[in-house]
Amino acid sequence: MKKYFVAPSVLSANYLILKDELTAITTAGAEWIHFDVMDGDFVPNLTFGPKILADISSYSDLHLDCHLMVKIKNNSVESYLKPFIAAGASSVTLHYEALTPAQLTEFLALRTKLKIKIGLAIKPATPLTVILPYFEQLDLVLIMTVEPGFGGQKFLPEAAKKIKELRTYLDQHQYSTLIEVDGGINEQTGLICKKYGVDVLVAGSYLFGHPDLQARLQGLLADETN
Repeated sequence: MKKYFVAPSVLSANYLILKDELTAITTAGAEWIHFDVMDGDFVPNLTFGPKILADISSYSDLHLDCHLMVKIKNNSVESYLKPFIAAGASSVTLHYEALTPAQLTEFLALRTKLKIKIGLAIKPATPLTVILPYFEQLDLVLIMTVEPGFGGQKFLPEAAKKIKELRTYLDQHQYSTLIEVDGGINEQTGLICKKYGVDVLVAGSYLFGHPDLQARLQGLLADETN
């Protein structure tokens, strides 16, 4: 039986009761938290930074999966990421589309230099081929099944088909890189992604704010692909 990870996205949480929300997802069986950072430049939305991440880290022992939808200007990648790492990030994912070639090289080197888990994210229209050369240096690949920037969007089936293609590639080359998917995940779309071979499901509005959160999260964790 395959083990899946569900990473509830705190972008959809109620921040007035964030401690209760974190307790609820932990009790329901989550082992990851997804933390979306948006800069209002790479994506048309602005969210939070290292301070809130540190607050979450001080309370929760879950894997803090940081997804940075940002353009790094004037700073080195290392300088930009260090506050997030100091705040407790367990893994850091940057968008391939937001990085210059030099920044990508620097980012990949940080996996060893700073001893962190790293990932690359790609938008729905970005082909997998652009990131294939980097798998030996990646812990995860995040496939976006919505345009990044806002929660609660509709799942794009064509984007999800990349999961199947990527699973075949990883298995053929015996890479241990995790496949993560983010965007429009619910019971039905989660099952599609699991059948395609995903490892980590990011879900926000499908989980937070619902009285049956535990049942929903457990459904996403279940191996129903056989």
